[in-house]
Amino acid sequence: MIALEPSIKNRPEFINVRVRRQDGPGQKPYWELHKIKYEREMNVISVLQRIAAQATTVDGKKVTPVAWDCGCLEEVCGACTMVINGRVRQSCSALVDRLFEENADEIVLEPMTKFPVLRDLMVDRTRLFKALERVEGWVPVDSYYNLGPGERISREDQERNYPLSQCMSCGCCLEACPQFTKIELTRQEGETEEAFEARKKAEYDEAFVGPHAISQAMLFNNHPTGKALAAERLEALIGPGGISACGNAQNCVAVCPKEIPLTTSIARAGRATTLHAIKKWFDR
Repeated sequence: MIALEPSIKNRPEFINVRVRRQDGPGQKPYWELHKIKYEREMNVISVLQRIAAQATTVDGKKVTPVAWDCGCLEEVCGACTMVINGRVRQSCSALVDRLFEENADEIVLEPMTKFPVLRDLMVDRTRLFKALERVEGWVPVDSYYNLGPGERISREDQERNYPLSQCMSCGCCLEACPQFTKIELTRQEGETEEAFEARKKAEYDEAFVGPHAISQAMLFNNHPTGKALAAERLEALIGPGGISACGNAQNCVAVCPKEIPLTTSIARAGRATTLHAIKKWFDR
């Protein structure tokens, strides 16, 4: 007979899961308690799948299945970010057995607080991607014909760039950042869709871009082709909601699931924007 490890022997027969739900944008949130049978090696996604399958609360009330977002299920797409037991993280890599070490009584699931809730655990991350547009977080190309071999990248630059390239736009750093505050606008009576989108864009353009965008600006400014837009990215970072809005709380680097050196990128961005501003002053 094989003796079970104490950590396995002490596992409960059932798991209590408390979910913060919301039926739609701008509606009042409420809590639901669910109970599912415990299985070994479960993650939070599999917990949500069991909850969706039974669609019944602990008091026997039939409810609509909990809505959440996910894609790859292997911590690559970044879509399944939520607040689990009070900490923002990826639900696909949040293992139940480890969550029991934090709270043996129940698992608490909430949507991120820095983005508008669409439904239940699903949020609208549009602002996250708009920030990447602000810093032009891409490699520019003007055609797809063969341009020959590109510039060689030194080993030092490769080692500096690779960690930054692992960003999956999950939003964990933004949830933890005290300078990144929630923007949730509603369409006004008589306002056209175009006017509403323009008002949202104006709000996004004034707000803090976030550590993810700063880090991606540094990544592409150090890329042989991407650096063609280096000045434009630095202009975005010295504008409203740019590098000066960062309070250097360092929460972002503490919660990043890919352990990206975000504070290092922020420090590099601070130096680069300072030099850019000095150069602009002398070039006048």
